[in-house]
Amino acid sequence: MRKIFWVLVLYFAATAAHADVTTRSGGPSESEMFARNAANAPEGMTFFRPVLSGVLYRSGFKGGDKARTGLSNAQRSALCDEGFETAFYADFGKNTEFGSTSCGGNALDYKSARSSRPAAVMETIYETIKTPEKGPVLVHCMWGVHASGALSAMALVQFCGWSEDRAKAYWDEARNGAPCANGCDAWIDAKFERFSVDPALQITDAERAAICPK
Repeated sequence: MRKIFWVLVLYFAATAAHADVTTRSGGPSESEMFARNAANAPEGMTFFRPVLSGVLYRSGFKGGDKARTGLSNAQRSALCDEGFETAFYADFGKNTEFGSTSCGGNALDYKSARSSRPAAVMETIYETIKTPEKGPVLVHCMWGVHASGALSAMALVQFCGWSEDRAKAYWDEARNGAPCANGCDAWIDAKFERFSVDPALQITDAERAAICPK
């Protein structure tokens, strides 16, 4: 009986940890969106925080990924174990080996992305929203404040109905004072010049209420 008890304890503890990133709980709070690092951040990552509950998260590397080799095998496995099904390395990854990482019956698909060409990322987020059993998407860059933030801001416009001005203000606050080449206003303006809301990626009011920020 005692053995069964501890098995159940471990099962529910694992389920609760998994639910942290997969549950569509009504959208993240402002404090969660701007936290320096969520409590459940994978080892070695920083600025790991939610954008769309159970659907989209963003992050970078502690100290920056100066070798530009992307997520380690251990980090990919940890994300897979947590329930993530897709991860994008935005604007970097020249020396990265992308591909699939298996964990049990699940898999994490690791891909390259560009903040100036967001269509593939938006389509993947849309597919995740429309398929409740799919695990969330992680979009990360080197520092976790520029490219990953731009794609996150675009997702808030596309799926939550945010204005471009509000999304840019979110990006600006969430970059935590990090500098930008040629000025930060010019940097984010240039990214949004290549982005427009795709009418084919519409979601329902109920879906929006389950994932968009409070």
